[in-house]
Amino acid sequence: MIETSQTIKAWGDETFGKAMDPVKLVERAEVEMAELKEALAAGDLPEAGKEAADVVILLHRLMGDLGKELSAEVDAKMAINRERQWISAGDGTGRHV
Repeated sequence: MIETSQTIKAWGDETFGKAMDPVKLVERAEVEMAELKEALAAGDLPEAGKEAADVVILLHRLMGDLGKELSAEVDAKMAINRERQWISAGDGTGRHV
């Protein structure tokens, strides 16, 4: 099955109930991000993959609740990012000008 924000939202609603506040999904995603960071720090790449997926699942649920599709939002944002000027931080990250 190819998942979408809507299919993941439906699963989340059925499994956990409707999110009463979108901020709760963000807060849960922050917990999953911390778990991802721990897995990476421990060098546990299989676990890091699972934790990264948990973060994305929560973002899909959030976008589904907002009536949007995460993949479409990523495509739109990348179109903007590709047109921007960027300053490298020298560590694989950076910021736009």
